[in-house]
Amino acid sequence: MWRTLFTEFFNDLRKQKLRSFLTLTAIAWGTLSVVLLLAFGRGLGTSMMKGMLGAGNQVIMVYGGQTSMNYEGLGVGRRISFTEEDVELLQKAVPSIQYSSPQYGRWGAQLKTDDVTTNTYMEGVNPDFEIMRTMYPAAGGRFINERDVDEMRRVLFLGDEIAVQLFGQENPIGQQVMLDNTPFTVVGVMKPKMQTSMNNGPDANRAIIPYTTFRNMYGNRNIGSMLIRPEDPSLQEDIKAGITNIMSSKYNFDPADEQAMPMWDFIEQEEMNRKVSLGLEIFLFTVGFFTLMIAGVGVANIMFVVVKERTREIGLKIAVGARRIHIITQFIFESLFISFLGGGLGILISSGIVYGVQAMNLQGGAADFLGNPEISQVAVAVTVGVLGLIGLIAGIFPAIKAAKVDPVESLRYE
Repeated sequence: MWRTLFTEFFNDLRKQKLRSFLTLTAIAWGTLSVVLLLAFGRGLGTSMMKGMLGAGNQVIMVYGGQTSMNYEGLGVGRRISFTEEDVELLQKAVPSIQYSSPQYGRWGAQLKTDDVTTNTYMEGVNPDFEIMRTMYPAAGGRFINERDVDEMRRVLFLGDEIAVQLFGQENPIGQQVMLDNTPFTVVGVMKPKMQTSMNNGPDANRAIIPYTTFRNMYGNRNIGSMLIRPEDPSLQEDIKAGITNIMSSKYNFDPADEQAMPMWDFIEQEEMNRKVSLGLEIFLFTVGFFTLMIAGVGVANIMFVVVKERTREIGLKIAVGARRIHIITQFIFESLFISFLGGGLGILISSGIVYGVQAMNLQGGAADFLGNPEISQVAVAVTVGVLGLIGLIAGIFPAIKAAKVDPVESLRYE
């Protein structure tokens, strides 16, 4: 039976080469559109997430603010500022905090070598900052460590771009830099990373020193902010509530006063980005789906034409005892086969395009977002399912029409 179905199907394709070619091309083009849209959409979403994580990986930044509510007789407009001790307090008092760091910051810090002088944003932090802000050192260097902090060492970690600006292509590790007229030794350079969300400028242009060294140099009494990372992102709201309760009690402000202690929640932002990426994929799939549906109309048309051209053949089959279910099965099979054959060609071509783009390793500008398409197994499975649905719908109505052919009336057709 299956051999007969295949034989008749390919015989019909050979008889109507142009029509068959155009139909298969339409299905292949529709499949190509769906797969490519989903691949580039997923790649865009992944790049957006990677860029956001470049500024902070599942962290919460806590800032001192200004009160906007009266609280226990204290007026509006009081300045709230935090200290290094507050970071230690939260680490001990709030369960499930995995990493934490005080953050001192200074705009216009001067960096000077023998030949180059530049200004940048400089921060004083602890070793946990490396993981929370994804500032990983390139080969041969390191981030600041606990000993640097304890001994208030004059060591410096540089962003990749400012390191090139200061030293060119020369290896900066171990080199001396004057930071605000104080000699520092470069211990590491940041590995280049993608960053779309900024905090006082890109990390590529940043200088990092131990927070104890920063305090000793500039005499700051208050830190600029606190950086917190939960053990589990699902504990985000509990940790934020714990921070609010402890700090509001210590500094006497209303826990509901968000302006007294603003928070920048990267975990919440990450969840929003995931929803945006999912919405983008759904939108792009919808566009590709309707393109594929148009191709499905072409399959339905060709099946109706096939039924008309083979009316005598169908009538003779019924007359000699063929059951109507066999006629219906034959035409649904041919419709599905056309859909999957064209779809298979579309998937092969789109895969070649995607892997070709990946092999080109495009970087810089728009290529950072569109140069890394990804074909997921889910996307391929959904596309195959849609092809099957289209083939079934496109074949079932012509098949039913074929099954209703009257054997006697069919002899009128030439």
